[in-house]
Amino acid sequence: MRKAEITRGTSETEVVIKINLDGTGKTSFATGLPFLEHMLDQIGRHGMIDLDIKAKGDLHIDDHHTIEDIGITLGEAFNKAVGDKKGIRRYGHSYVPLDEALSRVVLDFSGRPGLFMNVKFAKDTVGNMEVGMFEHFFQSFSNHAFVTLHIDNLSGDNTHHQIETIFKAFGRSLRMALELDKRSEGTIPSTKGSL
Repeated sequence: MRKAEITRGTSETEVVIKINLDGTGKTSFATGLPFLEHMLDQIGRHGMIDLDIKAKGDLHIDDHHTIEDIGITLGEAFNKAVGDKKGIRRYGHSYVPLDEALSRVVLDFSGRPGLFMNVKFAKDTVGNMEVGMFEHFFQSFSNHAFVTLHIDNLSGDNTHHQIETIFKAFGRSLRMALELDKRSEGTIPSTKGSL
C-alpha cells in the first residue's frame, strides 16, 4: 500500500496528514477552515485517495499560514507515498463541469515542480476565504510534490462552482496519474530512467 504520514510544525501551524493512494476516498478533516475541507474532500472522493488532515494554525491572524502549510504538507505526503514512481501512469488529466462552470486540470509527476494556473474568479472571496489562497495552495502542493500542474477554468460565473470544478478535476487527474499500469509494472515512466 502506498501510504504516508507527514507532520509539519512551525511557530504558526501544526499540520498532520495521513494519506493512502490506494484507498477508497475516505476523508477526515479538522482544520478550522470549512470551505477548504469541502474542497479537500473532493480530492479524496474523486481521487479515490484516503485523506486524514488535522491542522491547528494562527487563524486569529488569518488563514494564509494554515492553507499554505496544508498545501506544503500534502505535497510532501504525496511525494513520499508515490515513492520511486515505478509503474505509475505519471500523467493525469480531467475536465469537470458543475452547472455553468467547467475546469480542466492536467498534471505530470515529473519531478519538476511548476504551477500554471489560468483562472479568473467571478468574486474575490468565497465564504470567508480569499480566492487567491487557492493558487497559493496549489503552488505549495506543486513545489513539495514535485508535480507540474496546469489548471484552467474554462467557464463559470459562480465562484464556488469554479473552485469546486478545479478540485474535482484535480482529484480525478491525481487518480489517473497515480494508477498503477500493469503493462509497465516495475518500470519508471521516463526515457531518462528516473523522475
